[in-house]
Amino acid sequence: MAAHPTKAADAAAAAVLITPAMPVPDIAAELHALASSSSSSSQAPCVLASLEKPGRRPPLVVIGHRGKGMNALASTADERIRGDVRENTLRSFNDAAASHPAVAFVEFDVQVTKDGCPVIFHDNFIYTEENGEISGKRVTDLHLDEFLSHGPQTNQSKAGKPLHRKLKDGRILKWDVRAEDALCTLREAFVGVDRRVGFNVELKFDDDLVYTEEKLTGVLQAVLKVVFEHANGRPIIFSSFQPDAARLIRKLQDKYPVYFLTNGGTQVYADPRRNSLEEAVRLCVDGGLQGIVSEVRAVLRQPAAVARIKQEAGLSLMTYGQLNNVPEVVYVQHLMGVDGVIVDLAREIAEAASAFSAAREPGSEGCGEAERSSETAAAGTTPSFSPREMSFLLRLIPELVQ
Repeated sequence: MAAHPTKAADAAAAAVLITPAMPVPDIAAELHALASSSSSSSQAPCVLASLEKPGRRPPLVVIGHRGKGMNALASTADERIRGDVRENTLRSFNDAAASHPAVAFVEFDVQVTKDGCPVIFHDNFIYTEENGEISGKRVTDLHLDEFLSHGPQTNQSKAGKPLHRKLKDGRILKWDVRAEDALCTLREAFVGVDRRVGFNVELKFDDDLVYTEEKLTGVLQAVLKVVFEHANGRPIIFSSFQPDAARLIRKLQDKYPVYFLTNGGTQVYADPRRNSLEEAVRLCVDGGLQGIVSEVRAVLRQPAAVARIKQEAGLSLMTYGQLNNVPEVVYVQHLMGVDGVIVDLAREIAEAASAFSAAREPGSEGCGEAERSSETAAAGTTPSFSPREMSFLLRLIPELVQ
């Protein structure tokens, strides 16, 4: 694994944090411009600025998590996300795209098979049952044909191996969903998914493994080859929890923006770069990344971090997490200035986001707008709150964090 930043690099990053950075193209700009690339320079103009009317903030970008939503198999899970459509499949991506015009991107997890093919699958291990015995293999140890032999088959005359899933509590359950589809490759997603939606490509690595720079480079180059060959103007965002992978893919290409995924301190890891929003900002500034995707609870616990991330560091900010399936939580983030949310209930949250974005346009009578002066409405990307909005935030945030 690549070495952590040196003291000199830390000092340089801190100096950058003190001096506000110029705006960089963010996810909202990618959506509105329908651009196939973003600038590698933090001094590039924000495309969105030329498209918006004075006083109007960017709409909140809604991103479908693993397509239409993840499959939660635990009995305590929300019934709406317990297995509507098999996650990370062409059907799930297209259902998300068709669910509402405000679903702008779909997010999915990419790993590379042993024979060098990028495939879309979330878990590190894939489980099946044969002759009454359940067995699991690491996805990256499989050849493509073996990976695709699991689950429903594109060729209806073939029977795929039954899929099981290991839960966090150690149980292994049969992976049943109401609407099936076959596992797929990254190339198939580019070919078969509605071109209206962009792709948030999460570069998936195992927290329990140590990766050399050579290994990371090989994986990332395999992914980039498919992206460059098939993107054809589709908006693309790269993201990763693996700090070195995020930094390295930024070095390997400057065509698409790179976001660092972080739990923001809601979980603790051996690598300190993963344990706080402050470390995430430092990593992004030092590595020239364009933004952060944080667990939503970390942002709700530190509302002031939004201004530090966006205004002081010049980064874009998105969030993920189960709380993003609650419209009120999404509304709070819109007020705070968050750019985008990754959600399981794509249609429901897209409808809610569209409604409150429209309600807060200048001249509307949405929450707080009647009390907001035109000068306040036109100020910055991170809004100032009216007394009514601030009261709402102060009452709601502690409940959300609990």
